[in-house]
Amino acid sequence: MNYDEWENWYERILDDFKFSKHDDEDSAKLLNQILNEEGYITIDDLKCDIVDFKNTDKFIVFGAGPSIKQHVKTIRENYNLEDYILISADGATTALLEMHIVPDIIATDLDGNMDDILAANFRNAYLVVHAHGNNKELIGKYTSFLDNVMGTTQSKPEGCLYNFGGFTDGDRAIFLALQLGAKSIILAGMDFGDVVTKYSRPNNKLDLMDADEIKKKKLKYAEELVNWIEDNVNVELVNLCD
Repeated sequence: MNYDEWENWYERILDDFKFSKHDDEDSAKLLNQILNEEGYITIDDLKCDIVDFKNTDKFIVFGAGPSIKQHVKTIRENYNLEDYILISADGATTALLEMHIVPDIIATDLDGNMDDILAANFRNAYLVVHAHGNNKELIGKYTSFLDNVMGTTQSKPEGCLYNFGGFTDGDRAIFLALQLGAKSIILAGMDFGDVVTKYSRPNNKLDLMDADEIKKKKLKYAEELVNWIEDNVNVELVNLCD
């Protein structure tokens, strides 16, 4: 999805959630500034270091939904993980590490379990850090400590930042896979339901809890964006939740 296509979605999201475009752009400027000072990777670096290295166009994208652990078991029983590029959506990284899997790439807005995201980064997971109006403080707190970072924004991309489309960590991870040349994508832990896990809400002690209204609305957008991909992109998309 190019920015012209994404902009229609973006304006709709701004209006629906009453988000501030100025706040999004402010966070993006900070992320761009830090990455220019500390160093960053490009989409071509990701293709070279991961896609070309693993020599595959098959991806698995892991979300932090209630089905994540069962889906990982299913994948291990039926697929060879070495044949796939693994992208985790933020908090799903914790679930993967608990099952002794380090993703190749993490798509994150830095509100997952940062100890686990840092641990995965230390174990060579590349990070795609996303800027939006509500995470400027987290960008300032963590970005300088990360290695192999590419930046994205939900506003118009400037500087070293990209915008491939997508709203939540999960659907942005899918759009990232497409940008990296995916021809086949398995979706694991992408429930799009009314229940969230401790992986997506690391400050909560319960394993499962009802999603609040904002989260429910975000998941609806994520599902709608995945449906857009199915209708508009030539890719084999298999959601293990179906």
